Amino acid sequence: MKNECATLTFERQLPAPVSTLWQAWTAPAARAVWASPAPDVTVEFLEADTRVGGREVSLCKVAGQPDIRLEAGWLHLQPDARSVNYEVISCEGEALSAGLITAAFSPDGDGSQMRVTVQLSSLASDMEAGYRQGFGAGLDNLVGVASRTMVLRRIIKAPRHVVWGAWINPETLPKWWGPDGFSCRTDRIDLRTGGEWVFDMIAPDGTVFPNHHRYGEVRAEDRIAYTLLWGENGPKHADAWATFEDNDGATTVTLGMVFTTAAEFQSARSFGAEELGMQTLGKLAHFVGSA
Repeated sequence: MKNECATLTFERQLPAPVSTLWQAWTAPAARAVWASPAPDVTVEFLEADTRVGGREVSLCKVAGQPDIRLEAGWLHLQPDARSVNYEVISCEGEALSAGLITAAFSPDGDGSQMRVTVQLSSLASDMEAGYRQGFGAGLDNLVGVASRTMVLRRIIKAPRHVVWGAWINPETLPKWWGPDGFSCRTDRIDLRTGGEWVFDMIAPDGTVFPNHHRYGEVRAEDRIAYTLLWGENGPKHADAWATFEDNDGATTVTLGMVFTTAAEFQSARSFGAEELGMQTLGKLAHFVGSA
């Protein structure tokens, strides 16, 4: 089998700040949204650990064809600036290619730009052409995802296990969740992988907003990934995640949301979702006694 090497370069400009692009690039919940290169391809993530030394394993599935397995490993992560990872693509136990991917991020006016370099070693024919098409399509998806992604961040002056405990406890989460003046009325709550939270958000004027969160991943003291629905089993309006990082005895909480459509993203911004989200994180800080 002939081994062919190639260096591929991809560049994209995005209407989103670098910090948002970084989250869309690295957060597993966001990567799952943009990873599929075509509508007939389903990408299933089996493992995802976005930290140096961490591994990501996924399957690309097309009806009637064998699954394509992708294993990636993070070698370098410099937030908002640069990432380096390897990836190996295989099918039915046979390696097809290996690559070293370097991504660089920089501000560009009100947006950002990224440059991705792939050093590809191909063990199968036509892998370079397939890589150009597939990787390029994924990055095009990323542009759309980043443009409708909202990222909120707050440093909470409490240890990570305390912050995590306030979030993941079904008794305490409803006590602080939501913007100032809002309260929660829970129907049922199960804060585990595969669990759900069906509840109403009640505004200060009594207006009721039905909510349904479905939890795709709960990784202790690390991250939560969940889907937001408009009411019980209603239409999806966002894929969301929360991460928890140690910060010299405090905890950096990052809350990210990829809205289903650009229109929903713009609507959320117009009614002040960013400010309301920061109020929610502020209530969490008060709940754990850090503010």
